[in-house]
Amino acid sequence: METPVQIDFQGMKPVPSLREKIEDHISGLEDRFGRITACRVILKAPGGHHRIGLYEVNIHLALPDGRKVDVTRTPDADERQADVDFALHDAFKRARRKLQDRVRRMQGQVKTPERLPVGQVIRLNADFGILEASDGREVYFHRNSVLNDAFSRLEIGTRVTFAEEVGEKGPQASTVKLLGKHKLR
Repeated sequence: METPVQIDFQGMKPVPSLREKIEDHISGLEDRFGRITACRVILKAPGGHHRIGLYEVNIHLALPDGRKVDVTRTPDADERQADVDFALHDAFKRARRKLQDRVRRMQGQVKTPERLPVGQVIRLNADFGILEASDGREVYFHRNSVLNDAFSRLEIGTRVTFAEEVGEKGPQASTVKLLGKHKLR
């Protein structure tokens, strides 16, 4: 770590054994995830009218390239937070998860959700319809492909998302989901 760890004890006197536990947790994070440039841990003792009997732990980590990881939310009404060791372990577990997510994103291991194509209903019959995809192609869909039994709510101009597959007579939409009645063009 480039700067010394800052540990703030609020509402209590500094306790050497707690300071040592906090430093061990930080060391574990560094061993597992690499370089942490700065760290500040705030340990708030129970008290006050909002959180009687529960410890609160906030962790602020600075990473290379100006990235940050903050763990500031203490679970509400969790009586286990009355134990300082549990509160520390829980906060550092959340910090570990956030760091792990950050590292995966930086390495490109997190999948970005695929966007389903958007279309607009242009024709309707009793059991099927035709929608126009955003690229102008016409795509057939059957009433059974419309999610949540919403076929009866479809109108000309209703916007939908859909998954496209190849049917016997050309492109066919499956899993059609309503978006609204706003026109695409």
